[in-house]
Amino acid sequence: MKVLVIEDEHKLANALRQGFKQEHAVVEVAYDGDAGLAAAEGDEYDAIILDRMLPGGVDGLEICKTLRAAGNQTPIIMLTAKGQIRDKISGLNGGADDYMVKPFSFEELLARVRAVMRRPGDTVSNLLTVDNLTLDTVNFDVKRGGKTITLSSTEFSLLEYLMRNAGRVLSKTNIINHVWDFDSDVLPNTVEAYIGYLRNKIDRPFADQKPLITTVRGFGYKINA
Repeated sequence: MKVLVIEDEHKLANALRQGFKQEHAVVEVAYDGDAGLAAAEGDEYDAIILDRMLPGGVDGLEICKTLRAAGNQTPIIMLTAKGQIRDKISGLNGGADDYMVKPFSFEELLARVRAVMRRPGDTVSNLLTVDNLTLDTVNFDVKRGGKTITLSSTEFSLLEYLMRNAGRVLSKTNIINHVWDFDSDVLPNTVEAYIGYLRNKIDRPFADQKPLITTVRGFGYKINA
């Protein structure tokens, strides 16, 4: 999961960064409206946490409207100190998927992020399934054919990204952007190494079954749907 946090309160923004990282998410933070809009327009995210009141040329409501007008349907949860009904209505009418009033618990925010990420055609639970491989995004449990597989945090994030895009070829650049933090020193051969680690855990021990991870030479990798 890749999350963009647009929040000018540094203490809160950094707390959210740490919270999402503990949930195996890749997190980018912008502290003003201009930087937030640029980040949202310049990259792909699974969810955006957006403060309504922001310094800079645009506020949270304008960011939301701009993204929706451009056809960007990334789930957005708007945060604000304003709790008036009219403020919630304007935020939701502006394109936000959900609305939370500060202060709030991180556990509730996380639950709402997971909820808004559910789209028609996606899984209706927190369980991702490809063939006989399952991944539980809440309990961080991975199994193939009922056998538990132990993964590192990065391996889990990589497998989750592959499974959320089952059947789709993902380039090394796509994978780096969604699995590692923006400021991480990651090279293309790092992706190759982690793909190898995953194969050693979810394919090679199951030699009597079809391999799930495929290399599409010159393009990237995919997990077979």
